Amino acid sequence: MSDWTIAVDRTACIGASVCANYAPDLFELKAGKSSPRVSTAEPDKAALDAAETCPVSAITVHDSRTGALLAPEE
Repeated sequence: MSDWTIAVDRTACIGASVCANYAPDLFELKAGKSSPRVSTAEPDKAALDAAETCPVSAITVHDSRTGALLAPEE
């Protein structure tokens, strides 16, 4: 199983903190905007939930090996 790459578009982020609530081990707020605590992580449903529930779709989760977008679903 491949690791996942987690990214946040801080220019799109509005600081709603949904990601930090869903996945506090993976996301934190810095200067009022989300930041991933790690750039790659083991597969974790919480990362997908955070990306899917971000109100501005600022979070993306990709398969590190293939580059396939895992969340948010298009």
